[in-house]
Amino acid sequence: MSTSPSDGERAPEWFRRAAARFDELRTRRWFWPAALIVGYALEVLFRLALVKGLSFPTVHPDEDSYLVLSRVLAGRSVTEIPVGEVIPAGYPLLISPALRLTSDPVLAYQLILGLNALMNALVFPLAYVALRRLGVRRLLAYVFGGVTALLPPVVFYSQYAMSDVVLPVLALAWLVCMHGWLSEGTLKARCWYAAGMGAAAGYAMATHDRGTVMVAVTAVVLLGVLVLRWAPWRASVVGLVVLGAGAVFAKALAWWLRRTFSVGKSKVSDHLVEGLTNGDILQRTLTRTAGQIWYFIVSTWGVAGLAIVVCAFAVFSGRFRRQDRVVGGVMVALLVGTAFAAAATLPDDGRIDDWVYARYVSYLVPVLFLTGAALLARLGRKRIVYAALAAAGLTLALAQSVIMSAGSKLHSQVFVLWGMPDAAFLAGDWSKLNMLRSTFAAFVILAGVVLMLVTGGRKVLWALGVSLALFACFSTFTISSQITHPYANDRKAGATGFTKAAGIRPGDNVVFAWDVDWNIRSTQAYEVMPGRMWSRDPRWQEVPAETTAIVTPLPAAGMPPESYWADRPNVWYVDRVNEGGKWMVWRKKH
Repeated sequence: MSTSPSDGERAPEWFRRAAARFDELRTRRWFWPAALIVGYALEVLFRLALVKGLSFPTVHPDEDSYLVLSRVLAGRSVTEIPVGEVIPAGYPLLISPALRLTSDPVLAYQLILGLNALMNALVFPLAYVALRRLGVRRLLAYVFGGVTALLPPVVFYSQYAMSDVVLPVLALAWLVCMHGWLSEGTLKARCWYAAGMGAAAGYAMATHDRGTVMVAVTAVVLLGVLVLRWAPWRASVVGLVVLGAGAVFAKALAWWLRRTFSVGKSKVSDHLVEGLTNGDILQRTLTRTAGQIWYFIVSTWGVAGLAIVVCAFAVFSGRFRRQDRVVGGVMVALLVGTAFAAAATLPDDGRIDDWVYARYVSYLVPVLFLTGAALLARLGRKRIVYAALAAAGLTLALAQSVIMSAGSKLHSQVFVLWGMPDAAFLAGDWSKLNMLRSTFAAFVILAGVVLMLVTGGRKVLWALGVSLALFACFSTFTISSQITHPYANDRKAGATGFTKAAGIRPGDNVVFAWDVDWNIRSTQAYEVMPGRMWSRDPRWQEVPAETTAIVTPLPAAGMPPESYWADRPNVWYVDRVNEGGKWMVWRKKH
C-alpha cells in the first residue's frame, strides 16, 4: 500500500534545512528578545520612510497647539496658542527634547517625527505581549503583533505632531497591565501590574481628554475588584494610589500651563454636557456614535468587529476567564463611551466626517484588533463563522442607521479626506464617502480570512498573518501617498513657504492681523521661533513694543499698500508685498 509524501517531505531540501535551523534557534533564550528588537527597529524604519520629506505642521490648529506647548515645556518663549485654550500636554512633554536641541523649526519638526516613530512603534512589542497573555503561540503572536502595529489607523497619526501618536501605546499598556493585575501571580508582580495600569491611565489623562475616561473606568474597576476581592487588596490599593498620583500630575500640568499662557481651561467638558443634556441634538449624537463604531470596525477589516461581539458575549458568559471577561468588557465599554462622548462634543460644522469620525476611537484599534486575532487563533471553525456573521450584521446595522439618519448630508456636506482615510482607501474613492462600498470591501477581507481558516485550519495562520501584514503595509503606504504628502504639499505656502517669502528671520517677534489667512496664523505660531507671535489688528489694537514685523492683508484693489494702515507710527514701513497671497509685511525703520 503506497502513501503520499507529507508536506515536509515534498518541500525543497533548502527549505527543510532552514525550517529546522529556525526551530533550533527559537528555543534559545536570546532569540525572542532579539527578534522583538529587530521587529521594533523595522517598524520604526517603516514609519520614518513614510514621513521622509515632511518638515512642517499641516493639521491646524491641533499640531500647532501641541508644538507651541512643547516649546514652552522645553524652556523656550511663550507665544500665542492657536487653539485658544490649554489642551492636555502629555504628548508635548514627550516631544519637548527635540525643541531643546534646536531652534530651527524645520529640524525640530523632523526630530519630532523621529520621536513619533520611536513611540508609535512600541505598539508592536506590546501587542506581542498582549497576544501571549491571550494564549497565542510565540510565532503567531510575533506575526500578528506586527500586523497590529502596521494597521493604517495606528500608523497614520504618527505622521503628525498629535497626541494620537502615543495614545494607542498607553491604552495597550494599560489593558495589558489590567489583565496582569487580575491574573494569578505573585503579590509583587500583581502590584507592579496595578501600578503600571494606574500610571498608564494617569498619563493618558495628561495626554488627551480621552484619558479622563480611562481614569474613570480604571477607578471603577479598581474599586469594584477591591470590594469583590478578585485581586489582592494590596495590589488594588497600589493601583488606586498610582492612579490618583497620575490624575494629580495631569491636573497640575494643566494648571501650570494655563497660568503660563494666561488662557482659560478647555471647554470640551462644557460641550460634552450640552451634547448629553440637550434633547434637540441627542439623535445626532447617537447617529455619530454609531458612525464612529462603524468606521472603527471597517478600518480594522472587520477583525475588531469579531472582538466586539465576543467580548460583549464574554461579559455574561462563564466560559471565559475572569480577567478576560473584565478586560473585554472594559474595552467595549470604553469604545462605546469614547464614541458617545466624542459624538456629543464635536460641533455641527457641516463636515461629512463628523458623522463617521474615527480619530477619537482609533486609540483602541490595536487592543481590539489583536483580540480579534487571538480569537482567530483560538476559536473553533464554527464559532469563528458565527462571530464573523454577527460582526458583519452589527456593521451593516450601524451603517444603515447612519445612512437613514444623516441622509443627504453624507453627500452634500463638506468632504474632508483627512478625516476618513481608511474608508476612502477601502472604497477606492478619494473624493467622497461611500459607506456601503467601504463596508463591502472590509467584508471581503474578513470573509477571505475566515474562509482560509475554515478550509486550512490553524496551520495556515502564520501565512494568513504574513498576508495581512503585507496588506497593512500596502494600505498604510497608499494612504500616506494619497493623503499625507499631498496634504503637506498643499499647505507648504502657508508654512515654510510663507516664512521664506515673508522674510521672517530667527528671533523675529511678529504680529499677525486677525484677517490674515487662519492657516498661516496657526502655522506661524510654531514657525516663528525662538521669537513669538501675536494676533492683533495694528489699526486699533496696541502692538507689543518688542514686535519686529507685522503681517497684514492688502488694502482694497487699486489702493497703495500704505493705505491699509494710514495713521501708523512713522517707524513702520512696508517691507514687502505678496499679491498672490494677498498679504504684506511691515517692518521698523532702524
